[in-house]
Amino acid sequence: MNNKKLVSLLGMLFLFVSLTFGQDAKYIGAAKCKMCHNKADKGAQFTKWESSKHSKAFADLKGADQKNPKCLKCHSTAVNVGDALVASITVEEGVSCETCHGPGSVYKVATTMKDKKLAMTKGMIEPKEAVCVKCHNKESPNFKGFNYKEYAAKIAHADPSPKTN
Repeated sequence: MNNKKLVSLLGMLFLFVSLTFGQDAKYIGAAKCKMCHNKADKGAQFTKWESSKHSKAFADLKGADQKNPKCLKCHSTAVNVGDALVASITVEEGVSCETCHGPGSVYKVATTMKDKKLAMTKGMIEPKEAVCVKCHNKESPNFKGFNYKEYAAKIAHADPSPKTN
C-alpha cells in the first residue's frame, strides 16, 4: 500500500513540475511589474523606468512610423513577441521591463523573485550588452554610437531589498 501512495505522490509531483516548468512564459507588461517594483524598498524601479526614454519609445514614433515594423522592432516590446506569448503587455508601453528581463508570467511570483537563482530558472534574465545592441546599433537612423557601460549606468535600477542569492 505504501508503494502505491509513493508512486501516486511521485506522479502528482511530476505532473506539477511538468506544468510549472513546461509552460511558455508570457509577456505581462510593465503594469504587472509595477505592483512590486514601485515600492521604495524595491528602489522604485518602475518609476525609474517610467521616467526613462525606454518607456516613451513608442510615443516617440510619429504618424506612419507607429505602424512601421522597422521602427516598432525597437520601439515596442510587444511587437517583437508572437501573439501567443502576449498576456497583458501593450504596444504603447514602449520598451518595457521584459525587453531586458524576459517574459515575466512565470517568474513574477513574489516568492520566486526573492530567490534570484529560482527566478533565473523560470525565465528571468540579467540584461547584457547583447540585448541592448539589438536596437542600439548602426541600423538605427538615430544612432550616434553606443557605450554600453555608460548607458547601462544611466538606466541602472538596482533592487536594494535582500535576496537569497
